[in-house]
Amino acid sequence: MSCDILPTESEGPHYQGDVMDILNDGWDLMIAHPPCTHLAVSGAAWFYRKEKEQAEALEFVRKLLDAPIEKICLENPVSVISTRIIKPTQIVQPYEYGHSVSKKTCLWLKNLPKLEPTNVVDKGEFITYPSGKRMHSWYATKWGNGKERSMFWTGIAEAMADQWG
Repeated sequence: MSCDILPTESEGPHYQGDVMDILNDGWDLMIAHPPCTHLAVSGAAWFYRKEKEQAEALEFVRKLLDAPIEKICLENPVSVISTRIIKPTQIVQPYEYGHSVSKKTCLWLKNLPKLEPTNVVDKGEFITYPSGKRMHSWYATKWGNGKERSMFWTGIAEAMADQWG
């Protein structure tokens, strides 16, 4: 199974290739963002159609969590990782780090302290659908765009760099 790292949209050095090729290279810290496509509970209605893909995704997560790296943070939305492997160490929200958005972000931590909120702001606006489902207005406007919905919030990344770097 190939576990290719996607291209970056940020400046700076960036390895692009199969992460398994460099996982044993003596890193002291790994912050991993495995694809949530087959893991996130937001797609639970389609799980029956992608059992093989989900099993492969879970195996990839296991390999990341078992990597010979002293400090590990694995990030994903609310997902089957919690029920099939291990519950998250911490759940953070973008609004705790300066973004007016509510989106539960799970962190599985190994030898790292829990992140401390850095800039708690208003959660922003929510939309209530006729079905009763509530969704943050930012998230609802990105519904058809998986790339934007899966972005990692810079405020959380900066807190990681400041608190763990």
